[in-house]
Amino acid sequence: MLHNMSTTVESSSQRTADEVNEEIRALWRRSGGTLSVEQREEYQRLVLEWAAAAPQSASAA
Repeated sequence: MLHNMSTTVESSSQRTADEVNEEIRALWRRSGGTLSVEQREEYQRLVLEWAAAAPQSASAA
């Protein structure tokens, strides 16, 4: 049986954008600059989490 990895951001994490960004940087450091398929999936999940945690701009000038 195959299970699909969810691409939705879990609200239970409640990490700050800075915390998620540090995890993204650590992932890139561990990978040596080339992400495997599994690492790309993790990266995509982290970017979505980061975007949800990042403060929204008050002005869209």
